[in-house]
Amino acid sequence: MKDTKSIAVVILAAGKGTRMNSDLPKVLHKIGGKPMVEYVIKTAGQIKAARIILVVGHKWEQTKDLIDRYKVEFAIQKEQLGTGHAVRQTQKLLSGFDGDVLILYGDVPLLTAETLNKLLKAHREKKAAATVLTAVLADPSHYGRIIRDKRGMVQEIVEAKDASADQIKVKEINTGIICFDRVALFSALKRITNDNKQGEYYLTDAIKIIRGQNLTVGGMVTADPVETLGINSPEELKKLERILLERQTRQTEVSP
Repeated sequence: MKDTKSIAVVILAAGKGTRMNSDLPKVLHKIGGKPMVEYVIKTAGQIKAARIILVVGHKWEQTKDLIDRYKVEFAIQKEQLGTGHAVRQTQKLLSGFDGDVLILYGDVPLLTAETLNKLLKAHREKKAAATVLTAVLADPSHYGRIIRDKRGMVQEIVEAKDASADQIKVKEINTGIICFDRVALFSALKRITNDNKQGEYYLTDAIKIIRGQNLTVGGMVTADPVETLGINSPEELKKLERILLERQTRQTEVSP
């Protein structure tokens, strides 16, 4: 996208993927013949990211060896203490970076550059400290809920396990994909705690902290929630692979 402000993409890729029934790092499982994380790296390149950082953990050497041919940097999350803790591992790498930080996930391979460019545009038009990509689902189930204020701005994100009876009824959910102002992000990450039912440092808690500083937090509803689906099991991998192949077939049919 054409913008004078740089973008750094942080891809969270440290998970073990226990439900994949394999000791292979989850993001290296193949979809459409390629490790799923490659699709995310490619999309980051399409939005002209100035920096691409992979946060790796479980058997990180395998991920580094496979992905090393790309122009990416690596941060190691030695302990799996949550998404907020994962992003903290990039702080030194980004200490001198002047721009926005976009959080993506190595197990979400269907996300498009078009959607991300719209998110970045919305973020910058509002001069927001953070902008969340959201989705509206008929069955939000285990997803974190988006709680908006009277102006329509995002007030906080509440994890399903911590949600009240009213909050759990909300259909708009957090996809986990968030664009942050770098300074606001790392300032908030210093203040998050693991005082929750999972005992983890949630990246989503940064939103409430940023709002508490009277900064703007926007939310953009994705036009296609399928793009934001993650892979956590062999069944989900097969499902998304079918969607990927259908998408590729349609693109081939419309190409001249």
